[in-house]
Amino acid sequence: MDNRLLKRAFGACLLFFALVAATPAATRPEYDVTYTVQFLPASDQAQVTIAIRPDTGKVSQMRLAMPEDRYTRVAGDGTVTRKGYTVTGTPLDGKPSKLRYRYLVSNERPGGGYDARMTADWAIVRGDDLVPSARIRATKGSDSRVRLRFVLPKGWTNVDTPFLRSRDGRSFVVTNPERNFDRPIGWVIAGAVGTRREVLSGMEISVAGPKGDVIRRNDMLAFFNGLVPEFKRAFGELPSKLLIVSAGDPMWRGGLSGPRSLFLHADRPLISENGTSTLTHELTHVITRIRGADGDDWIAEGLAEYYSIELLRRADLLSDARADKAHAWMANHGKSVKTLTRNRSAGPRTARAVQLLRALDTEIRQRTKNKRSLDDLVRALIPLREVSREDLRDQVEKLTGAPSTVLASPLLD
Repeated sequence: MDNRLLKRAFGACLLFFALVAATPAATRPEYDVTYTVQFLPASDQAQVTIAIRPDTGKVSQMRLAMPEDRYTRVAGDGTVTRKGYTVTGTPLDGKPSKLRYRYLVSNERPGGGYDARMTADWAIVRGDDLVPSARIRATKGSDSRVRLRFVLPKGWTNVDTPFLRSRDGRSFVVTNPERNFDRPIGWVIAGAVGTRREVLSGMEISVAGPKGDVIRRNDMLAFFNGLVPEFKRAFGELPSKLLIVSAGDPMWRGGLSGPRSLFLHADRPLISENGTSTLTHELTHVITRIRGADGDDWIAEGLAEYYSIELLRRADLLSDARADKAHAWMANHGKSVKTLTRNRSAGPRTARAVQLLRALDTEIRQRTKNKRSLDDLVRALIPLREVSREDLRDQVEKLTGAPSTVLASPLLD
């Protein structure tokens, strides 16, 4: 073959590969979901509509967990049946379909205080309660494009969620890469609400609470100025948005974390007398999303409490001396604990877990000549989500090259 033919053949190959590279990969089948929430203060309910529109993919069945005392007036297109706590909806084949129901918003905890409440002026509720957990049958490999919209009563001027707004500002874009059928999980606040916003380390932070309640919005944002960069250095990538919801009595007097959001009672101090911080504790839950396996809740709670001291120290919100006093308080508070094994860790047990994790950090640093720390262990645990003591031992051994002496403690027998 002469040179001209070789050049033509080579050119044809280059063109072929260029065309292959420029051809988009096969896209996943998709369908549209729109959640519409209308708050009805007079009845303490939310009217919720789930509208599904098929596209290249479709939903053929939904099974939702709906206890009858909270979810009522369930109806929709296609067929809808109820059996115990489960509602099964079969949309119209290949056509847009809607499922409608009402959800009772206010909920008082057994120990007193509300973890969800609606008044004539505002509502605070979890999105994962407005739209309960669901099992979906859909086109194989399909994904959902999801929007969340609100219809607010007269006089209600604001609404916020853990999600970013759409370009037109009329809805929120609901995304969860871990699921094909996205739900609007996390805290929601709506009504006569005051909000302060800031963007720190690429994360939009909203601090929102009912007007009239004493909410330290600017204090929290100032607190975050030093704290957020330390979260990023410790744990890596941060969520695109974080919503802090706050209110006074009769809301529950504590902190409650949720996906990309948390609730904090307005009276909770940013830093407690013992040197810990409920806000930083709950933020650690929000950002790491680590939870303990059965019997190992001490892992998630211990990490959150440890970093509620450590990150304040790194951000110069606590002096080294004050942080040491906080750890001394923890050591004394948890000294009588003989085992960390429980499905729920609190108080002295969590304090004892903090001291074990502090010792583990020291062990990792010594064995790696300060090249690794507990931060590296946490980053390795984050993808696992549900973490057991065996996971801790495995990851420590990968980091240091040897089994952990600290994790051989009788506390974990």
